[in-house]
This record gives sequence, C-alpha cells and structure tokens, in this order.
Amino acid sequence: MPSYSYRCRSCGDTFEMTRPMAESSAPATCPSGHDDTVKLLTTFATVTRGGGSATAPSPAPRPAGGGCCGGGCCG
Repeated sequence: MPSYSYRCRSCGDTFEMTRPMAESSAPATCPSGHDDTVKLLTTFATVTRGGGSATAPSPAPRPAGGGCCGGGCCG
C-alpha cells in the first residue's frame, strides 16, 4: 500500500499514513486528533540493487544535419 504525507494546519505536525489508493483523497486526522489536515505533494524515487556503480548520464547529442540552423552556418 502507498504511503501519503499530510500536514496538520492546527498544530503544524507532518505525518504519514499508509492507506489504499482508493482512499488517497479521504480526510486524514493528525496524531494529535486535529481534523484540519492537507495532503502534501511527495515524490517517488527508485533504488536499484546490484553490484555495479552508478554512472553519470551522458551529455545530450549535438544537433547535426543540414540547413542553416542545424549545420552551424549561423553566426
């Protein structure tokens, strides 16, 4: 089940709740019992397992081709 982060507007406490996705929009009560909470935007990260080391991403390829703007003839 996914975990959702919330912040209580009454006391300022930030907390997490694990609940089904179908209940993600349901109201949440903070651990202190306040009902005035707001769901926070959270990000998702992945972790890979393995023996290799992480490598830096390769740079974007340089534009190529004909024409004035793609061929480098613009000054």
